Amino acid sequence: MKKILIDLEKYYKIKSFGGGVIAECSYYYHQLTGMDAPKNNGVEKLLAKAAQYVICRQCKSADCILACPNEALEKNDKGILQRYSMRCTSCKSCSVACPFGTIYTDILSYKTSQCDYCIGRCKDKPPLCVETCRDNILQWVDMKEDESKNIYKISDKLLVYSLKWKK
Repeated sequence: MKKILIDLEKYYKIKSFGGGVIAECSYYYHQLTGMDAPKNNGVEKLLAKAAQYVICRQCKSADCILACPNEALEKNDKGILQRYSMRCTSCKSCSVACPFGTIYTDILSYKTSQCDYCIGRCKDKPPLCVETCRDNILQWVDMKEDESKNIYKISDKLLVYSLKWKK
């Protein structure tokens, strides 16, 4: 089964020069038009998940969790930081509290961006974000997790390539 692969190493190189992921998103519930329509970039949510899984230092006493006034952060059973976007008000307290600077303020927007992986709309084609990503940060691949090659499974539909921080 094909999955989206995010190349975080390439993303951070481009980001260091002031760039970012430029890709269209076709999330079904954000197809409204006009000034009041919520804008969605599901790629933001994918980047947040990838960063939390691969880059987070997974501190034993997680200051980011303690600093959140809305209890929007917790660790899952693997020790991976999870953010509940319905509780998060984007106050950035967690970002300030993180002693390693691994919680980036640009992926903690208040609006909830989602990715539904273009389910039901892409069939055998790649999702729209992969098709429109100019920098090849997002790829549509048929591969499995391979930690020896720095490819990590985030979910059944998402892989990330990155040098993982090791304790």
